Amino acid sequence: MLSLRLGLPTLFRTFANGGCVTLRNKHTLPDLPYDYNALEPVISAEIMQLHHQKHHQTYLNVLNETEMKLAEAKDKGDLVTEIALTPILKFNGGGHLNHSIFWQNLSPNGGGEPTGALAEQIKMDFGSFENFKTKMAATTVAIQGSGWGWLGYNKTTKSLNIAACGNQDPLEPTTGLVPLLGIDVWEHAYYLQYKNVRADYVKNIWKIVNWKDVSQRFEKVNSA
Repeated sequence: MLSLRLGLPTLFRTFANGGCVTLRNKHTLPDLPYDYNALEPVISAEIMQLHHQKHHQTYLNVLNETEMKLAEAKDKGDLVTEIALTPILKFNGGGHLNHSIFWQNLSPNGGGEPTGALAEQIKMDFGSFENFKTKMAATTVAIQGSGWGWLGYNKTTKSLNIAACGNQDPLEPTTGLVPLLGIDVWEHAYYLQYKNVRADYVKNIWKIVNWKDVSQRFEKVNSA
């Protein structure tokens, strides 16, 4: 295997079956749009740094390694290995997708309420913004074990839905909903600061929700 650095992202070449070349992109860790301490006091700098540099990076490392192994298995026609690697791809690929959205969903200048088309849609589907917050918070806090609470868009009904996904299951492949806003309730997202009181973490995270980002995601999918 040769690693060729041609700007971003890095490119990998895998040689198999007598010189057949498979070329693919390597997934890379996205930069945060703010400093690690920018979300304090809601989320501490220590949590943010560990979450981004350690947890997200680990998902990426395993994802890239798994995709390489999958490419080799496909070249060899090794269906047994392909099937065995699929859950690993889902877990770590989901971890990368989920966190890439999560970082953008937060902002030191966040909080308040959405405006415009998203605000109108929330009122239409949930009655009021407060009703929406209450329902999403309850759904998210109630997740057993680790997972994510989501606000997603249903392209069929053209409506907003709240959903919970366990582990790192990505929202759209799991439910068909397009992700707009995600709340990470894996313990690594809050335990160093909030201990076992998940409800306080979820209550406080509304203070840093980046409604501009959520609105842009909504407008993009709603106009498609």
